[in-house]
Amino acid sequence: MSIEFFSRLIGMVVFGAGGVWLGTLMSDAFNDPVEVWATIIGLVGALVGLVLTPSLSVRPVRAIRNSLGQISNRTLFAGLIGLIVSLLISGLLAFPLSLMPEPFGQVFPIVGAVIFGYLGITVFVARRDDIFNVLDTFPNRTPSEGGRTNGKGARAILLDTSVIIDGRIADIARTGFLAGELLIPRFVLNELQYIADSGDNLRRQRGRRGLEVLAALQKNPLMPVRISDIDVEGSRAVDDKLIILARQMRAPVLTNDYNLNRVAELQGVTILNINELANAVKAVYLPGEMLSVRIIQEGREANQGVGYLDDGTMVVVQDGQNFIGVELETVVTKVLQTAAGRMIFAKPEHD
Repeated sequence: MSIEFFSRLIGMVVFGAGGVWLGTLMSDAFNDPVEVWATIIGLVGALVGLVLTPSLSVRPVRAIRNSLGQISNRTLFAGLIGLIVSLLISGLLAFPLSLMPEPFGQVFPIVGAVIFGYLGITVFVARRDDIFNVLDTFPNRTPSEGGRTNGKGARAILLDTSVIIDGRIADIARTGFLAGELLIPRFVLNELQYIADSGDNLRRQRGRRGLEVLAALQKNPLMPVRISDIDVEGSRAVDDKLIILARQMRAPVLTNDYNLNRVAELQGVTILNINELANAVKAVYLPGEMLSVRIIQEGREANQGVGYLDDGTMVVVQDGQNFIGVELETVVTKVLQTAAGRMIFAKPEHD
């Protein structure tokens, strides 16, 4: 049985007893039999308690708990520190304020505590980043083997479902270029499991690949990985939850989803796009440089041949149609940067 059911029973008993007591008073006022008023008011009180108790007890607590669950640890810590500091200040001022003439001596200490408490929480939450930047200047990491750290104080990086399925995040994490903690919300893991249980064979393979990538990430000692139960109320779409959570935590989102990338940037969320990283680290070739490429297929235009470099860059070779299956020495003529990546145009060396 749920806690809401128990709260209804307790409320029914408490309100029913209050109704009986109130009915007894009313019977004395109207000089009527006690049994009639006590029974009627008691039943009304029990009904009111049965209906209203969850709205007065369980549901407000649950709403407060959900709201606190959506607030980042940094914000909660800063607000707590602000409240403690403000209460200390208001406590120091309470004695001088209590010496004022009545009724100010009784009212001003309470008003001062409320005002200072509000100001303390507001100021410390607004300046939480500056506070943590100051705390970060103190040594809060202990070296471990291989120059690694224990991960304390590291920023969180939210992972999208698409980047987990992609799989390249495991290789990137293995290199040690990412600084921070990979945070995977429970709703992302649930979506990944839903894909792995799909009836479509391709989707099922993608989901299982994502689960294997997660297992590999958790075994990586260079990059801490944490699965969090934090959730976002009021939204069902995983992408929307990720954006809201990233804004609340002031954390970047690691993804290769183009649509999520654009929407998140419009809302001021930092995006770490693996596709952009892959394009950025590709080798740079200038017109006139020599390039060895194996022609594997015909191009879209007449007499063109197409090959690919080891990093996946497409090379379009003019007059390369007759060299399909041949490793060809070419001269770069032009380099284009497109939305899909970098494209190189070349021609055979001996043309």
